[in-house]
Amino acid sequence: MDTFARYPSLKNRSVFITGGGSGIGASIVEHFVAQGAKVSFVDIDADASNALVDTLAHSGAHRPRSTQCDLKDIPALQQAIVDATAAQGPIIALVNNAANDTRHTWDEVTVAYWDDRMQVNLRHQFFAAQAVFPQMRDAGGGSIVNIGSSSWYLGQGGYPGYTAAKSAILGLTRGLARDFGASKVRVNHLVPGWIMTPRQIELWLTPESEAELLAKQCLKEKVYPPDVARLTLWLAADDSRRVTSSTYVVDGGSRVGLTAGSAASQHPWVHAASRKASPSVARHPVNFTWGRN
Repeated sequence: MDTFARYPSLKNRSVFITGGGSGIGASIVEHFVAQGAKVSFVDIDADASNALVDTLAHSGAHRPRSTQCDLKDIPALQQAIVDATAAQGPIIALVNNAANDTRHTWDEVTVAYWDDRMQVNLRHQFFAAQAVFPQMRDAGGGSIVNIGSSSWYLGQGGYPGYTAAKSAILGLTRGLARDFGASKVRVNHLVPGWIMTPRQIELWLTPESEAELLAKQCLKEKVYPPDVARLTLWLAADDSRRVTSSTYVVDGGSRVGLTAGSAASQHPWVHAASRKASPSVARHPVNFTWGRN
């Protein structure tokens, strides 16, 4: 990371991250710690979280804090934010990262499972923002980064509860950016493409899907968690102090060229899910013409 930017405004800044124990979230934790930030994160996987804390214990000015938390339990999330504030001061940067993209077909979804997908992928983002806003307002400003997904932009099928929840993050971001802006609290939407986390590689990456992915991307290299983490740093730092209500995509340019009528089934990780994972994946046409966030 020494060849990449350092942000003086992040040094000693209090940061709270959801889903920080693995994947993209773990890389975000690592990058904030390396910037000298005071980092607290929550994750449902206590073993992975503790291992990450031990790994990063001496890599920055401050040892990160982890709390086991099921984000479907909103009071537990709110308490974790209270505890983080007591330990490291008012939270000035919030990264709403936690999500779960387990595949499911539309015909197997029950009311309970639909509600579960909303709780896991959307609801906690609002309540985390609600909890940190007073701190940011009283501190004179702050930054909230809501992690979305390119899945719904691309019109992917095969997990409607996930894509519905992730699409709502855009509306949540823009609404909160308007509500919070007068207090100098910025809210932005970061959209990863197909990021090569261990989970994605294990479950869905195949030689065929990799070749298809790179054929779709403008940049002919796979995208990894640090690529998302580095943009998150910028959005949390004062360098982006006039940026809010905006969407930033980290996907190597795979959205370029998609127009109304393009087939979502052409995208490689839709094919990959049907080849490598057991659930079938529904395929639907894309109804978007690109040009606006």
